[in-house]
Amino acid sequence: MAVENSGEIVKVVVLLAAGVVAVPLFRRLGLGSVLGYLAAGVVIGPFGLGFFSEPQHILHVAELGVVMFLFVIGLEMQPSRLWALRRAIFGLGLAQVVACGALLTGLGMLIGLAAPVAFVLAMGFVLTSTATVIQLLDETGTTSTRQGQQIVSILLLEDLAIVPLLAMVAALSPVPADGPQVSRWVTVGVALVAILGLIAVSRWVLNPLFRILANSKAREVMTAAALLVVLGAALAMDWGGLSMAMGAFAAGVMLSESTFRHQLEADIEPFRGILLGLFFMSVGMSLDLRLVLQDWLVIAAGVLAYMALKAAGIYVVARLARASHTVALERAALMAQGGEFAFVLFSAAAAGGVIDANANASFTAIVILSMALTPLVVVLLRRALPHDARAKPHDMEGVDVAKDLTGEVLVIGFGRFGQIASGLLLARGIDTVIIEDDTDMIRSAANFGFKLYYGDGRRPDVLHASGAQHARAILVCVDKKEDINHIVDLCKREFPLTPVLARAFDRQHASELIKRGVAYQLRETFESALQFGAAALHELGIADAEIAEVARDVRRRDAERLQMELTGRKDGAQNLLAGNRWSPTPLTRPQKPGRALNEEAAQAIDEDDGEPAEKPAATPG
Repeated sequence: MAVENSGEIVKVVVLLAAGVVAVPLFRRLGLGSVLGYLAAGVVIGPFGLGFFSEPQHILHVAELGVVMFLFVIGLEMQPSRLWALRRAIFGLGLAQVVACGALLTGLGMLIGLAAPVAFVLAMGFVLTSTATVIQLLDETGTTSTRQGQQIVSILLLEDLAIVPLLAMVAALSPVPADGPQVSRWVTVGVALVAILGLIAVSRWVLNPLFRILANSKAREVMTAAALLVVLGAALAMDWGGLSMAMGAFAAGVMLSESTFRHQLEADIEPFRGILLGLFFMSVGMSLDLRLVLQDWLVIAAGVLAYMALKAAGIYVVARLARASHTVALERAALMAQGGEFAFVLFSAAAAGGVIDANANASFTAIVILSMALTPLVVVLLRRALPHDARAKPHDMEGVDVAKDLTGEVLVIGFGRFGQIASGLLLARGIDTVIIEDDTDMIRSAANFGFKLYYGDGRRPDVLHASGAQHARAILVCVDKKEDINHIVDLCKREFPLTPVLARAFDRQHASELIKRGVAYQLRETFESALQFGAAALHELGIADAEIAEVARDVRRRDAERLQMELTGRKDGAQNLLAGNRWSPTPLTRPQKPGRALNEEAAQAIDEDDGEPAEKPAATPG
């Protein structure tokens, strides 16, 4: 018994070690974690080092990672958002499945396959790998974008499609099913009962249950309850003849409005990540390297032909749906592979006698290789696209491009810094033009009454289209130091008489901006930190006059150091101070006797205040 246990522990250690070594290495190479997990699975699988002889057993457990992934996605999809995506799900998704299915079936018949075999193999390849695509979207932070949500919608339609496809395989099967035939109406009825039961439990049972568990203050019980919800919903849908993944997704959607949504997501996340990695490793283990080497020419041609034709179909459908060339290319690269549901469909077809064992093994290898190639294809495409094409927004719906604009002030960038700066101008009634290159931010700002235009401030043609040549001042508020420097240089060259005010990140950056000739620069943390310190002194009962004196002394010391860095002299410090007309807001609190500014503390304040810039807020505020 001890020996058996030791052997199982060795396998667990090997699994963990393979993932820990491969994933950071592949991410360092820019190939992504998915390819790292697949490669690790190949190395430790039965056709590699042979640590595992039956990867199917691991695959069955690892499929729970996909189930949990879809549950987490469902938590992010409130019913209102899902309703808003109905056209993408049943319009775009259905169009893509039908178009790609027809193209790939035609390809199969062209190479000599019988029509039923060509159809089954084609539809298996049409079902994109949800796990692969979602993981790649998650790594690039585009899951929540409009483009990402459209891709998720298509994936959901493909997950739904597995149900009628399995029914079609059963109808095509020449092998009669064992046992008495069950009425299809009974099957539909069971599925409907499972869905209604899930809705009822989610609506009237889960919230009160989680409220009771939360009051018990037992964190481990909350985690167990979260797992129970996911697995219970998946099992209920499986018993009803539907997809486990769809059951988990439906449960997530039902709980998306719950007050415990964030708690559930935090509890599921560790299990989701580990099991999803295990899923990819088991897929890598399932790759029959001997078969690939034996028929490598046929399999390689199959991978390239099916991926290329499916990508072409996806591109055409995307363009017909008015997606841009870049968006259509990215979607085609992401979704050109087969997916995990292909294994289910091929197994059912093989069991029913629709396809033989050889076709099953070959096309399983083709699907696995297509999944392995997808991260590499995506990386190569993103490197091949020109910078402007990569930076172009995925969706311009509801967004106006900067063109023939005029205003007293041009603000470039609408992150947290730009929001506050432009807010003062707009409150004063100044005619202000604001440009931003994040379309999600532009649409979000419109909900708060801000009018933003799409434009990349690093391009001279965009600056002219935004009316920089007519502006009395240009405010550079973008959130990257290199971009700020580039825009400042561009503005000073194109519009030398227009004052340029720029956001600085630290003292060194402020020095660079002064050398570039800006009319005004402000370190994003300096004045707010002074105000914060002034409030702290008030809490300690220091007199307002003394606080103002301390603040002036800190500013003077800072200006002296900045001047010394610029010229090596102190006599220009007052010129720098003269440009800073801001002073802390007077505070009125009970006053207590205070102390003069401590010399050591003042010296400490003199230290460089450089710190990494924070990302701009997702929504204006």
